[in-house]
Amino acid sequence: MNEVRASVLKILVTGPQGSGKTTQAKLLAEFLKVPFIGMGEILRTKAMADDELGRRIKESLGKGELVDDEIVANFTKEEVDSKNSFVMDGYPRSLYQMELFDPNFNKVFYLEIPEDQVLERLLRRGRLDDSEDLIRQRLNLYHQMTEPLLERYESQGILVNLDGAKSIDEIQKEIRERVNG
Repeated sequence: MNEVRASVLKILVTGPQGSGKTTQAKLLAEFLKVPFIGMGEILRTKAMADDELGRRIKESLGKGELVDDEIVANFTKEEVDSKNSFVMDGYPRSLYQMELFDPNFNKVFYLEIPEDQVLERLLRRGRLDDSEDLIRQRLNLYHQMTEPLLERYESQGILVNLDGAKSIDEIQKEIRERVNG
């Protein structure tokens, strides 16, 4: 395996819900020996808090809506502030979120996957916020909000598109080969 050359690695693994981005991001973070930051996990944890903010997050997640941009940007900034290197998934989801807080990624890996596979994977996982209607609603929101962001990363020369329908091992091998490439 190639040695990782960069001393500061700020990597985003992104894709629609059910694309395997969290799995890939965790595997990469472990391989690179850097922290993993998963905004989905952070938001689900914050939603359990018995306070105003927790209730607002829980309500958004329950309706299949995205959590307020300012809230997500602030959580992300808190997580990133003390870290030189990390692998992240789940942020940013829009150009507006990126304007609120830009983690300045070195590389962005986008896992492309057909919608029917996303539905199958998410329904099999069985979370409360994974009904077919809510999944479709989140996918529509995702594509509306995220495609302009992907175009921005592409224009910066840091976007790598990957086939998210491949096996976990195949995807991870390709990501590792392209971290510095």
